[in-house]
Amino acid sequence: MPLFHFSRTACAMNMRNYTPVTEFILLGIANSEGLESMLFILFLVFYVFALLGNLLIFLTILASPNLHTPMYFFLGNLAVFDIFFPSVNSPKMMDYLVGQGQTISYQGCASQIFFYHTLGCTECFLYTVMAYDRFVAICYPMRYTIIMNHRVCTGLTMGTWLGGFVHGSILTYLIFKLPYCGPNEVDSFFCDIPIVLSLACADTSLARTVSFTNVGVVALVSLLLILTSYTRIVISILKIRSSEGRRRAFSTCSAHFTSILLFYGPVILIYLRPASSPWLDSVIQVFNNIVTPSLNPLIYSLRNKEVKLALRKVLSQAMQPLGHKE
Repeated sequence: MPLFHFSRTACAMNMRNYTPVTEFILLGIANSEGLESMLFILFLVFYVFALLGNLLIFLTILASPNLHTPMYFFLGNLAVFDIFFPSVNSPKMMDYLVGQGQTISYQGCASQIFFYHTLGCTECFLYTVMAYDRFVAICYPMRYTIIMNHRVCTGLTMGTWLGGFVHGSILTYLIFKLPYCGPNEVDSFFCDIPIVLSLACADTSLARTVSFTNVGVVALVSLLLILTSYTRIVISILKIRSSEGRRRAFSTCSAHFTSILLFYGPVILIYLRPASSPWLDSVIQVFNNIVTPSLNPLIYSLRNKEVKLALRKVLSQAMQPLGHKE
């Protein structure tokens, strides 16, 4: 009997007799033994800062009529995203660090992958839309309010979230239609595509190809559109005669571009490099999951004069009732 025929027969017999996995064991961050308490405090600080910082940015935009423009409409969406995104994996990660959550259910693992990639794809599209908004504002300032009207902004925003939902749904379906019969140890602090696929009891070539292509196409096409927008932006800024005008234009775009670099760096290192390192992947994932969302409020508030003024006004109004009580 040919060897490949024997292997297929054995595989088929094993598939008929397998016991499906009902939960996965999270192995946590590699080489972090003995550092759990310190890491828990560090992650908790970043997580709380991400939640409070982005909530403050969102409420400031909502409460400030002078910030009701397309640029800040998209920034408000980014703030909402940066509240949701770290909440997908950070609570489970902190549970693990205090020894309370070393297992995750099959459904919980699928939910993590779905929301992680839905929100990740949404952020890719959102950064692309924000770059387009800056491109129109700087390259076509006289037509900006006509091009970026309320209907266009709403449609672009709905498109980003819908695109993310479709992306996450396709990947989750392809990964979890595969059988999982053991082992069930996830070599990370949360479920993600490369690690979970390695545990499947069937041919994963289709799922790997589609997930790599899907993530790669979304990330690279979005990045290419962003770079194209910023190339045109830089060319237009250099044509501005006044140094004050150039400084203001660069200041407006620098916060957005810094945020893009913080987002795309981890994505490229994790999903688009050929070799994999569990420890490096964990460090990059932690940065992407919890550090970047906590830095975005600082980036946009420190680099943007309008946001800083609006924040001071909102905070002073919030402190007035406390002053009257005293």
